Amino acid sequence: MNTRVLVTGAGGQLGKTIAERFTENTNNLDFIFATSKDLDITKKQDVLDFFRKNNFDYCINCAAYTNVEQAEKTPMIAFEVNAEGVKNIAEACKETNSILIHVSTDYVFDGEKTTPYIVTDEPNPINEYGKSKLKGENYIKETLEKYFIVRTSWLYSKKYGKNFYKTILEKSKTEQELSIIDSQTGCPTNTVNLADYLFKLIQNNHFGIHHFTDKKAMTWYDFAKKILTDNNKLEDIKLVKANNYRTFATRPKNSVLAN
Repeated sequence: MNTRVLVTGAGGQLGKTIAERFTENTNNLDFIFATSKDLDITKKQDVLDFFRKNNFDYCINCAAYTNVEQAEKTPMIAFEVNAEGVKNIAEACKETNSILIHVSTDYVFDGEKTTPYIVTDEPNPINEYGKSKLKGENYIKETLEKYFIVRTSWLYSKKYGKNFYKTILEKSKTEQELSIIDSQTGCPTNTVNLADYLFKLIQNNHFGIHHFTDKKAMTWYDFAKKILTDNNKLEDIKLVKANNYRTFATRPKNSVLAN
C-alpha cells in the first residue's frame, strides 16, 4: 500500500515545486496537494475532517503567511495562519497518526550571532512574522512526539511565486540602476533543493528540528549580483549597495543557518 502524503499550501512556490518534482515518482508515495482554497488551515474543524477522511501518513505543511512587512502591521493575520493554523494541523496529525513535516524560517532568530545558527540555539524573533512562526513551532512540540520542523532561509523559485530572484530579473528589464541592501546576511535556498530534502525526510526517522539551506552565505546585494551574473544581465545594469533600506519590520542582520 502506498504512503499518502498531504502537501498543504500547494499553491505557493514550494508546494508547486514539490508537485512538479514528485507527482509521478516511483517511491510508492501518493501526493495529495491542497491549496488554501482546498483547505483553509485556520478552520480547525475543516482540517480535522479533511485528515479523518483521507488517512494521510505524512503532511508537508507549506502553508504560511510570509509577507514580513504586512505581518508587522496586521500581526493577527500572521498568527492566525503561522501559529493557530499550524496548531490545527498538529492536532489533526496527532488524532490521525500522521507525521508532520513543517517548514519554518531563519527569522525565528534575532540575527545577533556572528556564526551560523544551529538547531539548539535559542530562538529570539525580532519581528511579528518570526514570532508567529516560532509560536507555530512551539505548538508542534507541545502537541506531537514525532515531527520534523525544517527551518530554511531566503527561499526562492526560478519559476513560481513572487520572490527576490524573479523580482531582480524583472527589474533588470526596465531599470538601469538597482539599489540593494548589503547589511543582511543569509543563505538563499532554491525550492528545488528544499523539496528534495523534504522528500528524503519521508524516508528516514530523524525526527526533530532541522536546518536546511543551500549553504552559501551572502548579502542581498551579493545575491542580486549572482542572479544578474548567472543570467548574463550584470553588464546591462548598475548595482548599488544600500545600507539604509527603509523597512517597516526589523530583520535579523545575520540569519545564516548551519545545515
